[in-house]
Amino acid sequence: MKKSVWKAVVLLVLLVFLISCKGRVASGEDPRNTEAILKEVQSGIKGVEIEILPNYPPDILYDQNELIAIIDVKNKGNHNLEAQECFVQITGFDPNIIGSIFGVPQSCAGGIETLEGKNVFNTGGGFSQLEFSSSNVLLPDDILEYNPTLNFVTCYNYETKANPQICVDPAFYQVSTEQKTCRPSDVSMSGGHGAPVAVSRVNVDMVGNKAIFSIDIVNQGSGKVLHPDTDVRSCADNAQLKHTDLDKVRFNVNLVGGSSTDCKPNDGLVRLSNGRGKIVCTSQVDAPSAFETPLKVSLQYNYIQSQQKKIKIIRTPTG
Repeated sequence: MKKSVWKAVVLLVLLVFLISCKGRVASGEDPRNTEAILKEVQSGIKGVEIEILPNYPPDILYDQNELIAIIDVKNKGNHNLEAQECFVQITGFDPNIIGSIFGVPQSCAGGIETLEGKNVFNTGGGFSQLEFSSSNVLLPDDILEYNPTLNFVTCYNYETKANPQICVDPAFYQVSTEQKTCRPSDVSMSGGHGAPVAVSRVNVDMVGNKAIFSIDIVNQGSGKVLHPDTDVRSCADNAQLKHTDLDKVRFNVNLVGGSSTDCKPNDGLVRLSNGRGKIVCTSQVDAPSAFETPLKVSLQYNYIQSQQKKIKIIRTPTG
């Protein structure tokens, strides 16, 4: 084969290689891939999750031994938590038997400044590890064993951001020859918003040029909602909580395509009943025709959840 033919073959191979590489790069930048990542980040019903490491603490141990508990802390939602916004502590034991720092609240951040939420660069969310220890486990005289159920309590401040796209039409009840781009209708939302409390449905009504939104919110997580101003350091202490602290969510609603929004309850706090609540807002819409726009909903609250493990402490044999 002539050299000119060889050169042509080599150039053709190189050209095919470059085209294939360019195709792979373009595929990596496909907006549909970014859309899938954004959907993953903006969905889900989890917040902070903990996992007790196997054998820490052990199922059975002698008294007079050191008791160590190690837990992994993961932020499975999309809200970043500063060091003072999330704490873990252990309850359910007699401090006269298990003392030291075992029940002292520790920051979920575990020595870091922020427990990062999931985002487009880290879809798994932030991670930390905490260690609780007690060096003076000691059974009282005549007590051969002690069987406490350790309660690992996580309490943290969290925020839900939901942006349902809705249709508003100031001329909804007027006769018009114009072909409208949308019609006001209810919007159902599923899959969560990267947080345990979610907006499940938005009902849209028009009264002249006023839009009325009825927003349903629901606690979809496994824990309980507390007033956002409760102390996350001590929310595991029932003596520190009041009945009025339970099931309170602070909210803020804003219609991007409208003027100021007036909402009820007037104090900006909605009370959940059986894990559900409702916000009703009214907004003036100044536009000649129907259009779609995001409704910005922000929910702030404290969240408490727990995980339990039963252990057995037996008396150390003596000679």
